[in-house]
Amino acid sequence: MPVRCLSRAEAADLVRHCLSAGRVIPGKHFREELGKEGLDILDAHHVLKTGNIFQEPEPDIRSGDWKYRMEGTDLEGKPLAVVFCFRDQSTGFLITVFSVRR
Repeated sequence: MPVRCLSRAEAADLVRHCLSAGRVIPGKHFREELGKEGLDILDAHHVLKTGNIFQEPEPDIRSGDWKYRMEGTDLEGKPLAVVFCFRDQSTGFLITVFSVRR
């Protein structure tokens, strides 16, 4: 059952909870894009730990999940966005990652 739509602050808190006490699953597309960007999973985790969600969540028509976009920087300071959803209250699922042009 999909997790209800969360506020930006609730989503940021929950993804950080998933990182520290739950699970964060990198999806296939996420892993492919991470490689294309020349990044490591630790870069994405850094964005999730320190970044912000500036945009309202968007529904995923296919899965019924709510998607959130966290923006921040990788470990070297490069602007990065990570798109994720929640499988349940303790599991985040990473959908994609990409560089942000500021």
